Amino acid sequence: MSAPLPLEAKDVTMRFGGLKALSTFNLVMQPGELVGLIGPNGAGKTTAFNALTGVYTPTEGEVRVSGIRVNAERPHDICVRGVARTFQNIRLFRQLTALDNVRIACHAGAKSGFFDALFLTAHHRSEEARILARAEEYLEVMGLSHRRDEISRNLPYGEQRRLEIARALATGPKVLCLDEPAAGMNAAEKIELMQLIRGIRDRFGIAILVIEHDMRLVMGVSERLLVLDHGVTIAQGKPDAVRKDPKVIEAYLGDAYLEEKRIALGSEGAER
Repeated sequence: MSAPLPLEAKDVTMRFGGLKALSTFNLVMQPGELVGLIGPNGAGKTTAFNALTGVYTPTEGEVRVSGIRVNAERPHDICVRGVARTFQNIRLFRQLTALDNVRIACHAGAKSGFFDALFLTAHHRSEEARILARAEEYLEVMGLSHRRDEISRNLPYGEQRRLEIARALATGPKVLCLDEPAAGMNAAEKIELMQLIRGIRDRFGIAILVIEHDMRLVMGVSERLLVLDHGVTIAQGKPDAVRKDPKVIEAYLGDAYLEEKRIALGSEGAER
């Protein structure tokens, strides 16, 4: 019997009063898969993330994590089951150091309890040592070891983004959901982020779901794409196939894509 998939959404619909923000959304994440979720503003991408991670309870349909239905579970319970996320707007513990931000997240799987901490038992001390080592590893993975003891609000914007990813990783997820991780980054930071995302998948073997508006980044990093428009999935498949889909071009890529294609064809003609 095959192992349950890390994350599944079946016919998930979200209604807010008379507005249907997400309609029969389906997603199957395979272990270690890199999937991009794209679409124009207001397409329902963040609504989908919120439904997958417990921020919203689906109006219809179901979400399963490792085969377990989690529709009514709270976000931190779903996180413990193995689905972690970042947000469009950075949500760090701004008064704490980079290390403490990550170390707090490592406690999601901690086994020692209140009395262990109160009496500083051997079990508690050994677990804290393991948590410290893990937190430092995640900082190293995200290239933030040199920021270990700095207050997180004082970090450059791009490093705050990477710290948020390190904190999500520290919960030990099977699926990592990244909501516009490249927002506010410059071109060089985006290239580095694309390499980091691939490196995270390869090192930890987790599935990664990415919302991203930067088409070069999301096309470059994703193995499969889903495209939403007004809450409806209008296309899915390999990046090369999706970017040529007429519905995707009309709804999302639009004139910029057509102009890029025209220039590329013109360049080819000039070379001939």
